[in-house]
Order: sequence, then C-alpha cells, then structure tokens
Amino acid sequence: MASNTANRKSRSRRRTTPEGPRSSARVTNYQQLRSPLPVMNAVSADEAASIHNAALSILEDLGLSVLNAQALEIYRRGGAYVDENMVFIGRDMVEAALERAGLRIESFDSPRTLEQSAAQIERITGLVDTDQRAKDVSAAMLRPPTDTRTPDPIEAESGRDPSVLLWQAGQIVAGQETLIAELIKEAGFTSHSEALGLGQADYVTLEQVLSDPPDLLLVAGDSLGQRHRALAHLEGTRVHAFDPSLFYCGGPSVAAARAELRKLRADFSSSAP
Repeated sequence: MASNTANRKSRSRRRTTPEGPRSSARVTNYQQLRSPLPVMNAVSADEAASIHNAALSILEDLGLSVLNAQALEIYRRGGAYVDENMVFIGRDMVEAALERAGLRIESFDSPRTLEQSAAQIERITGLVDTDQRAKDVSAAMLRPPTDTRTPDPIEAESGRDPSVLLWQAGQIVAGQETLIAELIKEAGFTSHSEALGLGQADYVTLEQVLSDPPDLLLVAGDSLGQRHRALAHLEGTRVHAFDPSLFYCGGPSVAAARAELRKLRADFSSSAP
C-alpha cells in the first residue's frame, strides 16, 4: 500500500511544476476536428457518372427485394412497378425526384464516333451560354487531319500499318465501335485487339500480350501485368504509357488524343531508312 502511494506521488510530481500543472503545447478541439491533408477524390468525375448510371440500371432492371407490405404499397403509389416482393424503380422516377430537389438532370451516353462527340458538345453548348470555343472544338474534331507522314519500315515491308493495342486500366481493351478506336485508325494504325477477335472491355492477360504482341503497346493502366518488367524486353514492340484521360468522354480530349496518336505514328515513320 505504501509503495502504491509513493508511486502516485512520484507521478504527480512529474506532471506538475512550481507554478502548477504543466500545460500541453497542443490544444485540440475535438468537436471540430479538421484534417491538414488535402481532400482526395476516391473516383474521377467520369467514374462517378458511370457509378450513377450503373445504380440507375440496377434499380430499373434488377429491382429491389422489399418484404414489408406497407413499403410495397408506398412504392406502388409512387409509380414504381411492383411484382410480388420485387420493386422496379425507373430512372425517370429518380430523375423526377432529383429535379424536385432543384437539380436538373441531363444524360449523355459515351460517344462512339467523332460525330457523336461533336453533337454532344453542341448539345451542352445549348444548355449553357453559347461559347465560341465549343463550336471551334466541335469543328476541329470533324476536320480531317492532313496526312504528311512517310511510309515506315513495317508498312513498307508488310504492306500494312503498324498494329496497336490500347491496354486500359484493369487490363481490358476498347471495342471497335468506340471513339478511341476511330482515332487509332485515323492516325494510321491497325487495331491489334480487332485482329485478336477481342471486343469491348475484354480482359487481356500479360501472357497474351507476351505471346502475341502488337507493334505498339499503349499502357493506360497500373495493374500488376501492366507493370511487369517482361514488357521492357519485348522484341519489335514499343511500349508507351498512355494517359487514360485522353480516351474518356471525348470533347476537348479528342484533340489531345489525336495529337498524341499521330506523334506516335510519326515516330514509326521517322525510323524509316
């Protein structure tokens, strides 16, 4: 007992000074905690839109299982389709609810061609103040680029354009009916994924790339296979990092993607003897 009392007195002496208890240099307001770190976005704007559209599809096509009879009746009166315990909520209901909250909803599909992307820009321009820059972007997208390149060794030897494989995040490839596929062909490349019979969002393993590589591999992801050191040892294949923002949504990114692809195509021509 005496030992415990001595220990408590010793600790008390360490916590106090002649002027009283020591004050901490750090004062924290636990009711209003604020992080000194910058805010990090978990997903990009494109990914958020994709999640929103997927959620609407789930509500509309797959439905919800609701076991409460009163809740089923509320959904039915609200305009949802009720089939026994399954409730299907159309996206029109969701959009109407958001509009009642003061939000205007405009839906845009992913453009598959330059014409569709240009049409979207014109539609967006009509929703806001007219912007001459938007008209200029739309016109530039539809203006065919001037082809001044010289034949490259691959084209001269085989009579074909160099093949390219765009390896996106998650090790998937773009389908042929996509905007980036049109830009790839416009730049003077052939689609390696099309030659392999691959479609939209098909998964491509590292082994597939190594066993049948393209002339140009555009890596737009950070998966383990896409960072494998074996890619650096592919003979006859150029590996190039490609910014994913260049093939999402179209619009102003089309000009940047077109310039990057044409620069890559020119690199093949410049290596001609």
